[in-house]
Amino acid sequence: TTLNPNLGVASYDDKEIIIADIPGLIEGAHEGTGLGIQFLKHIERCKTILHLIDITVNDIEKAYNQVRNELFRYSPDLVKKKELIVLNKVDLIEKEIVKEIIDDFSRKTKGEILLLSTMEKKLVSDIKAKLISYVS
Repeated sequence: TTLNPNLGVASYDDKEIIIADIPGLIEGAHEGTGLGIQFLKHIERCKTILHLIDITVNDIEKAYNQVRNELFRYSPDLVKKKELIVLNKVDLIEKEIVKEIIDDFSRKTKGEILLLSTMEKKLVSDIKAKLISYVS
């Protein structure tokens, strides 16, 4: 279990942004379950939220909504922040299924959905470029 958020710097197109890697928020984080309050305090200082979801989980919508609910219950202002949704591990399932998942999930959420596979470096660059544009 991660006890501290990790900070890092991402560079893209001669620009840099500081990224805070916040571990997943468990149910009840807004009430202090686990290290939820400490993690949520870090999120308050962020301009943009990048919500990383494993596309192979059984219920992407449930995983997404559980975190959004914890953010809202801690502070309704947190769900007003700019948000990127990144579906990770897309290389583990067939492209047709990825498209179906994205089509279904995008109807249920307002955030922009990007894909990530460590096998395709261009996708990482796309995410960096989008993050830079959000915080600039």
